Amino acid sequence: MAYLSMGEAHRRITDYLSRFCDAVSSQDAATLSALLAISSNFASLQAPADALNVFQDSNQLVNQVERYAQFAEILSPLLRCLQSYRLGRYSDAYVAFEKAANAFLQEFRNWETAWAMEAVYILALEIRLLAEKADRELSSSGKNTEKLQGAGSFLMKIFGALAGKGPKRVGALYVACQLFKVYFKLGTVHLCRSVIRSIETARLFDLDEFPVKDKVTYMYYTGRLEVYNENFTVADQKLTYALMHCSPNKEANKRMILKYLIPVKLSIGILPKQWLLEKYNLMEYNEVVKALKTGDLRLLRRALREHEDRFLRSGVYLVLEKLELQVYQRLMKKIYVLQKQKDPSKAHQLKIETAVKALNWLGMDMDMDEAECIMAILIFKNLTKGYISHKNKVVVLSKQDPFPKLNGKPVSS
Repeated sequence: MAYLSMGEAHRRITDYLSRFCDAVSSQDAATLSALLAISSNFASLQAPADALNVFQDSNQLVNQVERYAQFAEILSPLLRCLQSYRLGRYSDAYVAFEKAANAFLQEFRNWETAWAMEAVYILALEIRLLAEKADRELSSSGKNTEKLQGAGSFLMKIFGALAGKGPKRVGALYVACQLFKVYFKLGTVHLCRSVIRSIETARLFDLDEFPVKDKVTYMYYTGRLEVYNENFTVADQKLTYALMHCSPNKEANKRMILKYLIPVKLSIGILPKQWLLEKYNLMEYNEVVKALKTGDLRLLRRALREHEDRFLRSGVYLVLEKLELQVYQRLMKKIYVLQKQKDPSKAHQLKIETAVKALNWLGMDMDMDEAECIMAILIFKNLTKGYISHKNKVVVLSKQDPFPKLNGKPVSS
């Protein structure tokens, strides 16, 4: 950093303070937001941040000028946050920012209109970003990581301030999405339920009143929750909405949505096209799709082994593992088709011994009892129509649609 005189440092800090006060008095939300964006827009705040390293008594500067002093509870900790962030002390920066944000939220509650909504969005974003940085810093020094949890509590305060009637409620969905990001990061996704109840069950909001980009994010996270709950029909609806309404130029966001939508679609019998996997670099699903097409259980299990870490991190491993039943169904259907070609009169009688031979040929070490058990499950799950003749060790298949398609519905429980 080039030499900075005390006079220049003083000028830079007073310029920052004046811009803040002017933004509030003129209700300039864009300027106010930029002044609050410590981590997401630090480059534009570098000048006052450098000045704070030279001019140490910024508190006195805030308190000695009346127009600054009226916002002292916001500005003093905000300057401390800016200084700490510049020095790489992220835990201190988070503590100071949370104090400033609490004071700002109190002011926002008193304002009748929603003119500062953009600034509230920045508060919600910054509290999460700073908490993540602070927790990484604490973790690297062997200390307890607690800031992100604190950020979640503060975001609930913001959500509460927006949950009432009036124009401010339009920002509630954005804050809810920031909360979801915190809860997913912490592994406390059950906490999302209270937020969802406020939005959907309690009917405090009408989703149509929110910006499309916020609805896309909301549908993405609530869709993921439904995947974890194995409620694939609702997950399909929510994730499909998110994909269809996602901005066309947001390729990375579309890929994130598809990471969850593809397993959901597979679970309800809908296979993605090869070009889709290639376009969004989701080739980890390629062999899974091939396994479902060919009835080759080896392919499915190999894909699960090779991409186990990725699938586990995404939380879709168990969803994909349960596709085994569909693979078995496909294999049995192939046997049925071959038998029908060879001897149409006996096509509806599928010998369990034949199924065992096919499974053994695929490298699946399975005996008659195990194969019969699989066939019983397929019948129970309505993936096969028919009944088992234990005496003859034969599955007697229905002559009409013996292997029903899922047609967009999950495998029955």
